Amino acid sequence: MKRFKSTRQLQRLVSIHDPVANLFNFPRHNLSSSDHRDLRCTAMATWRQISRVAAT
Repeated sequence: MKRFKSTRQLQRLVSIHDPVANLFNFPRHNLSSSDHRDLRCTAMATWRQISRVAAT
């Protein structure tokens, strides 16, 4: 809980961190470079769509 003012603040971060981290987590050793780039592009497009919805 270092650097968090309260357990509520920590819980808010942790609750959103896991789904976002999973969006960008790829098993790199199983992928070719081109497949990895394609997945990263898809993940970034998904993140842009999610963040626009959350921002408005």
